[in-house]
Amino acid sequence: MSLINAASPVYPPPAASAAQLSQNAQALDRDRQQENRRLFRLSLPALAIVIILMVAPIGWLFSLSFVGADGGLSFENYTRIVTDGAYVSIFATTFQVAAVVTLLCLLLGYPVAYVLTILPDRWAQILMLAVLVPFWTSLLVRTYAWLVLLQRRGVVNDMLAMLGLIDRPLPLVHNMTGVIIGMVHIMLPFLIMPLYASMKAIDGNLMRAAANLGSSPVHAFFRVFLPLSMPGLIAGAVMVFVMCLGFYITPALLGGGKVQMIAQRIEQSVSLFPTWGPASALAVVLLVLTGGFLLLSWAVVRRISASA
Repeated sequence: MSLINAASPVYPPPAASAAQLSQNAQALDRDRQQENRRLFRLSLPALAIVIILMVAPIGWLFSLSFVGADGGLSFENYTRIVTDGAYVSIFATTFQVAAVVTLLCLLLGYPVAYVLTILPDRWAQILMLAVLVPFWTSLLVRTYAWLVLLQRRGVVNDMLAMLGLIDRPLPLVHNMTGVIIGMVHIMLPFLIMPLYASMKAIDGNLMRAAANLGSSPVHAFFRVFLPLSMPGLIAGAVMVFVMCLGFYITPALLGGGKVQMIAQRIEQSVSLFPTWGPASALAVVLLVLTGGFLLLSWAVVRRISASA
């Protein structure tokens, strides 16, 4: 009997019919829909919090932007932004300062993040602690510290005069220079941290492999290391640029009223106009421009990822 069973051929199970396949697909689809409904119900509390704390205030702000000086529905707030050259200049100044600060943070932060990557862990932790120390101090205190350092009779001008490098104090504060210096100091850690995380994930064997294949250190850096660090570089640059668009304290103190950014103009609009319409319109326009910049950055990242 065992010989007969061993010699008997093994036939494959009968193929499932089209009806059975359709029933299985429908059952799987029902299970997937039920799981999606369960996940949606689980996310309802978080979704409610987001709507209450973010969507509702933005909608309220958007509705206020259409309230005119007489309290009625009007487009005068947006018309004023487009036609008034002062508003256009303020927007241009805001984006100019944000772009310059982001560029300087890239130039200063990339070498720091790279050194953090190649240092031994102990020294890297000490240096990272130095990068994070400014977070322990209030933004207002740091801004006033720069005001003391950069003023005409401040530490920087006194040291330069003592060394004989200048004959009269340099105008380092209450202008664009002071604003950029203060904002770069505040924003630099926000670029270094995501960039360091991206660099730390790069396999060091890739650089050694490039060197073994005859590549010079500079060539290997630009062809291997820099492209692999681009996600962290772009993420840090976008974070710095977007945060710079809403700066208020540092430009107000270090700019001395000579450097007007959108946040300062929004505060002045609330103080000067009887309604919140002009300030709301400025905030909505800034929000739209920021969203457009984020979409543009997302498109650039997708293009870089596709080409890689």
